[in-house]
Amino acid sequence: MERSQVLSSKMKRCIVFSILLLLSAESFSQDYTKEINDQVWKPFIQTFNTFDAAGFLAVHSKDVIRSSRNSKEILNWEEYLKQQKAGDQQSIERGSKRTLELRFTERIANANQAIEVGVYKTTSRNSKGESRSFYGRFHVALRKENGVWKILVDTDSSEGNTISEKDFLSAQSIE
Repeated sequence: MERSQVLSSKMKRCIVFSILLLLSAESFSQDYTKEINDQVWKPFIQTFNTFDAAGFLAVHSKDVIRSSRNSKEILNWEEYLKQQKAGDQQSIERGSKRTLELRFTERIANANQAIEVGVYKTTSRNSKGESRSFYGRFHVALRKENGVWKILVDTDSSEGNTISEKDFLSAQSIE
């Protein structure tokens, strides 16, 4: 075999190995995203939309730090549950419905921790059927607790109502 053929063969093996390494690293990263989606975001959205405060808080760590930056407050788990229950009850009594949608601008994860940043859209419908959508940005830190992903830090803000449908659509879908 000529020297150039040997070199070419070694280069081909190196390229194939590099591609396989990149593909395995990408699928490894995607496994965390799917796991986080299944354990956190899908139940988060479902329980929020159905006014299930207990289910909603179940995807949060008991050590959660919750901050709605618009209201300049910080809540612990018990305070967050109490606030969520009161808001849900008020919405139920008014006959309101809501739909939460999340899209992501950044998702970083390792085996036990994750940072997720994105844009949310909440559409509220009153008892007359009139609807209105609200947008904001969220920043969340997650950690694995006993093998299950939980929200550890949850902050969001409407950023002075500067977030729009355009921002929402430009972010990545949950799937």
